[in-house]
Amino acid sequence: MTTLSVFLDVPPAQKLEGSLLKIYKQDDSSKKMFLAYKVCMTQEGQPWVSFVVHKIRLQLAQDPSLNYEYLPVMGMKSFIQASLRLLFGKHSQVIVENRAGGVQTVGDSGAFQLGAQFLKTWRQDSQIVYVISSQKERHGLIFQDMGFTVFEFSFWDPEQLCMDSNMLFSVVKQAPYGCIFVIGNIDHCKMTQYQWTKLMATMKRKRIFLFFDIPYQGLATGDLEEDTKFLQYFVSEGFEFFCSQSLSKSFGIYDEGVGILAVVTLNNQLLLCVLSQLMNFALALWLNPPTSGARIITSILCNPALYEAWKLSLREVAEHLLLIKEKVKEKLRLLGTPGSWDHITNQNGTHGYLGLNYQQIEYLVKKKHIYIPKNGRINFTCINACNIDYITQSINEAICFTKSSGKKKPSRKSISPNLE
Repeated sequence: MTTLSVFLDVPPAQKLEGSLLKIYKQDDSSKKMFLAYKVCMTQEGQPWVSFVVHKIRLQLAQDPSLNYEYLPVMGMKSFIQASLRLLFGKHSQVIVENRAGGVQTVGDSGAFQLGAQFLKTWRQDSQIVYVISSQKERHGLIFQDMGFTVFEFSFWDPEQLCMDSNMLFSVVKQAPYGCIFVIGNIDHCKMTQYQWTKLMATMKRKRIFLFFDIPYQGLATGDLEEDTKFLQYFVSEGFEFFCSQSLSKSFGIYDEGVGILAVVTLNNQLLLCVLSQLMNFALALWLNPPTSGARIITSILCNPALYEAWKLSLREVAEHLLLIKEKVKEKLRLLGTPGSWDHITNQNGTHGYLGLNYQQIEYLVKKKHIYIPKNGRINFTCINACNIDYITQSINEAICFTKSSGKKKPSRKSISPNLE
């Protein structure tokens, strides 16, 4: 007996990611390499995990006293408190005045899902969202699916090969009163104190609600406080805001997807009201967050010796990353590669733009089997002593070939990361 499926009219979804990795895996070249992994990689080409995490995993696995009961809807209290101290500093006025709180979230996008639900319900007059970062983010899809009108912009200027803070000022200037700004990697803009003051004054006058993204605290500069220093500017000016704090990358527990949605309000009474509403939304979204990742992180953050060891592991990654970038720049200089390559070392974090155009990227993928995204933003931790010569020689070859081919090359703006 044949019956028609209720799913007969469901088409396959448009693939958002993974096609480049799929092509890479199908490539049988012995020289192939993939420079677009999301995670921080070791010199051996494996996902980086802080050595402290390995130690804690073993301890927790052998601890018979652990309670495996469901966590409260809000999450693990000790984890949230430790995460807030890490984010703002234990002496921050929002911590001292008890007007910063949080809810444990699930996955890297959980905080945005939770925050968007809240804003859709309690900020109905603010249905316009600006997503601004150094790359195209997935957050825009979350807000778009909830009915927000979303505009996306990138700090990266592909013509000048730098992070452009003027773009942010321009967007703030044209933004309507009372809208929402979702901002990631704002620290990469390296603004002066005067610029921060001017920016905050305009945002406050327009009553813009801010939703920050901190995806890898400590891996941008190797300094935990420096990576979130900008938050103190907004705290000191009396801003209320949300902040997504994802801790998976900072500890190397990518499979855990653990973090919090941090909330800053003007006083504790307002904070308690907001947190109560967020818990109602969390109840519908995931009910109880998982414990494993939160336990690992709490064990490290609440132990002074382990905390210092973890900070040391972050500094080592950041220092090695800077060394790799310096070597890439120097090797390109020695090869006589056309153009300036200072932008490589001027960018913070594990990922950054090479500044190549579409034709040069296509050459690298098809001719040299080096797989990088169309926007040219690579994971620099994928470069190591074994492949750096081949990569830099290939970049030089791609630039020289496209320069001498005489073909009209697309402008850098035509491959703006906003459109990728």
